[in-house]
Amino acid sequence: MWTRHHKQRNFGRLILPTITAGFLAYFGFHVYHGAFGINSKHAFEARAAELQGELDEIRGQRIELERKVQLLHDGTLEKDMLDEQARLTLDVSHPSELTIMRDGSALR
Repeated sequence: MWTRHHKQRNFGRLILPTITAGFLAYFGFHVYHGAFGINSKHAFEARAAELQGELDEIRGQRIELERKVQLLHDGTLEKDMLDEQARLTLDVSHPSELTIMRDGSALR
């Protein structure tokens, strides 16, 4: 009768911890560098702050435009505002006025 004797090797004991360490390293890397990771969260927050500043600027412009539109309503019609908007839109002036032409890029 043949009997087999197996020698105890340490290699078998290292398989499960090695696989576990590999999984932890893989998922740990993606927790930080992944599309929804910690690093991306900081990028999203910076972009949100930038867009919030842009939104505040646009809201300020909108409030200014609403104020100008309010001046053009029938009940509160101001002749100077109407005259200014008509001249700006039509590019006209009275003969007694002095018109100074400037380069369009200087206005920006």
